[in-house]
Amino acid sequence: MAKASTRLVAMMFTVLAAAVACRAGSGTAVPPPSADETAASAPAKETAVVAGGCFWGVQAVFQHVKGVISATSGYAGGSVKNPDYETVSSGQTGHAESVQVVYDPSKVTYGQLLRVFFSVALDPTEVNRQGPDSGTQYRSVIFFGNDEQKRIAEAYIAQLDAAKIFRKPIATQVVPLKAFYMAESYHQNYATLHPDNPYIVYNDAPKVASLRKEFPDLYSGK
Repeated sequence: MAKASTRLVAMMFTVLAAAVACRAGSGTAVPPPSADETAASAPAKETAVVAGGCFWGVQAVFQHVKGVISATSGYAGGSVKNPDYETVSSGQTGHAESVQVVYDPSKVTYGQLLRVFFSVALDPTEVNRQGPDSGTQYRSVIFFGNDEQKRIAEAYIAQLDAAKIFRKPIATQVVPLKAFYMAESYHQNYATLHPDNPYIVYNDAPKVASLRKEFPDLYSGK
């Protein structure tokens, strides 16, 4: 999948043949985290980085969350500096397709972002795949930027596993963020710019629709 057009050709028949079965996203609205950061008393900027399969859909979800200032597709978790899409797609760099979320903690908390992540952005029980995409570059990861983010993420996963919210244990990794590299321009805002792409229609648009349905108070139509 060297370019977006190649991805479409490679995946179109799989997507169209098994559209429902291949949709990524848990489809399960999970309960709020017991442990969360305190909402800020004044507008500010904080950053969260997550990976959950193809970054097109994850970016689209967070772009529609109130309090999110920006969501950027990119790469994180690997050993190669300044990676490009072709090398990441080879599975040899260690990077995962990721999304950097800049948010206002006075409007949305880190825990609320993770709740959206686990509810509609991915199936957190999948290992090295989401929907029709497979490989370590599609693994599920929460990249924490500080000890508080680590504490909230680990406690939330333990909470959800203990409650048996999902049919299998959560496979999402919680690891420190070493670096985030912005993806190529043609990957940015892809779901918004290509709403009729079959991949987007069958895999990513349903995630945004689930966000609107399950979290109307957090949904932004922007």
